[in-house]
Amino acid sequence: SQASAYSRSKSYFYFVALPALFKQELQDTEAKEGGTATLRCELTKPKAPVEWRKGDVTLYPGLKYEMRQQGCAVELVIYDLEVEDS
Repeated sequence: SQASAYSRSKSYFYFVALPALFKQELQDTEAKEGGTATLRCELTKPKAPVEWRKGDVTLYPGLKYEMRQQGCAVELVIYDLEVEDS
């Protein structure tokens, strides 16, 4: 058998995921006490993981907060507004 003149090399591809950036940042919203407020922003990547925070506190979905995400659009809905929600 003859030795092959060709050597096979393996190629490796490394992908670095770019971070999601704000395409449209959050805007101030005015609402009445007891009402509902919706905060919206748009990201540069669809379905990017999003964490909503108020100061150092992470917000979670429940009776008070609803998180929505469709493609690059992300919303936080705050129900039963109180002064402390500012």
